[in-house]
Amino acid sequence: MKIQSYLFFDGNCDEAFKFYEQTFGGKITLKMSNAEAPTGQQMPGMTDQLLLHVRLEVGDQVLLGSDCPPGTYEVPQGFSVSLGVSTIAEAERLFKALAEGGTVKMPIAETFWSPRFGMLVDRFGTPWFVNAEEGST
Repeated sequence: MKIQSYLFFDGNCDEAFKFYEQTFGGKITLKMSNAEAPTGQQMPGMTDQLLLHVRLEVGDQVLLGSDCPPGTYEVPQGFSVSLGVSTIAEAERLFKALAEGGTVKMPIAETFWSPRFGMLVDRFGTPWFVNAEEGST
């Protein structure tokens, strides 16, 4: 079994996933706009440029997403996507990149469980935890 996060966006999924691809050092391996959907499979209310599905691979991990049909987007709540990294430097780099233009909920700092941990909502509305694994340098 694999558990994968699937993120929804209000028309800016393509921009968000290009940013995530660059920030996480991954590769977008599948991207389909509404216009590219097989004939007869377009989603009602979706304009051609909105994404029906995107897949970002980062190592052996996958992040998925799509745009919502116009007028149906809801602000994410009740969860965060958690990033566990092996070094303090990587945690700080990711936190800084994701926080730019977003909202810091808890500044990245040492905690009793981690040498670095922080919480934020990025400029695309996605909530994140950034956590350096215990004992990392």
